[in-house]
Amino acid sequence: MPRLSEVIAALESLWPAERAESWDAVGTVVGDPDQEVSRVLFAVDPVQEIADEAVKLGADLLVTHHPLYLRGTTTVAASTFKGRVVHTLIKNDVALHVAHTNADTADPGVSDALAGALDLRVVGPLVPDPADPHGRRGLGRVCELEHPLTVRELAARAAERLPATAQGIRVAGDPEAVVRAVAVSGGSGDSLFDHVRAAGVDAFLTADLRHHPVSEARAHSPLALLDAAHWATEWPWCELAAAQLDEISDREGWDLRVHVSKTVTDPWTAHAASAPTSDAMGAPN
Repeated sequence: MPRLSEVIAALESLWPAERAESWDAVGTVVGDPDQEVSRVLFAVDPVQEIADEAVKLGADLLVTHHPLYLRGTTTVAASTFKGRVVHTLIKNDVALHVAHTNADTADPGVSDALAGALDLRVVGPLVPDPADPHGRRGLGRVCELEHPLTVRELAARAAERLPATAQGIRVAGDPEAVVRAVAVSGGSGDSLFDHVRAAGVDAFLTADLRHHPVSEARAHSPLALLDAAHWATEWPWCELAAAQLDEISDREGWDLRVHVSKTVTDPWTAHAASAPTSDAMGAPN
C-alpha cells in the first residue's frame, strides 16, 4: 500500500501546483504524509456531503477540483461549515488534495474531459499555455464535430451526456444555426469570449454565463452560446482523473481502489420554466 506522500507525488505529476493560477489554492489541505492509502474518492466540491461520503466509503484520500479554502481563513472551528469538513476529514483519517486551475490547463484536463463527454474531437487549447512547447496545455479546448449539428441538437446532446442538473442547458442564439466547430471550457467561461471569437468556432459551451457579457457577445457575432451548470461541466474530469490515477496505480503495483462520487453538489435544486405568453408587450409591468 502506498503512503499518502507517494500518491500525492503521482497527482502532482499530473497537475503540478506551479501551473495553478497565482490566486488559486491547490495542493494538500489535510493529511499525514506517512499514512497509508488504499481507497481514493474523486469529487468536484469539498462540501460536507462529500466528506461524509468519503468517510462512509472508507476512503483514505479525497481529491476535489474545487478548493476548500480559496481565500485565507483564521479558523477551522467546527462551528463553521468549512471547519466542520476539516474536522470530519481529520477525525476519520481522510486526506484532502485539490487540483483546480492546474487541472483546468492540464493535458488532458477539465475541458478535454468535457469534450470527451460530448463526443467532440479536440483540435487544441482555446488559450494555449505559452510555457508548453507542444501547444497542448491551456485553458479551454477548440473542438470539431464528427457531423454538423444544429445548435438545438448540440444543446440536446449536452443535456443528455452531462450529469442532470436543475438548470439543464440554456442557449443564446439561433437554435437552427449549424455548428461544425465548437469551443468548450469547464467552469466559468464568459471571460473567454475574445478567444472564442478569435478561434472562429460556431458555438461555445461553458458555464456561469451572465447577462451583460452574453448580450455583448451576441452583439459582436452570431456565435451561439450554450450555458450548462458549473458542476456538470467539471464532473467529467473526475472520471478522467480517476482513470489516470488507476493507470498509475497499476503501473506502480499499488492496487488502489479509486472511486468517483456521483453525488450532485450543484447548488441549484429546482427549475420552473417560464409560461409561454402571447402578450406582445413582453415583460410584466
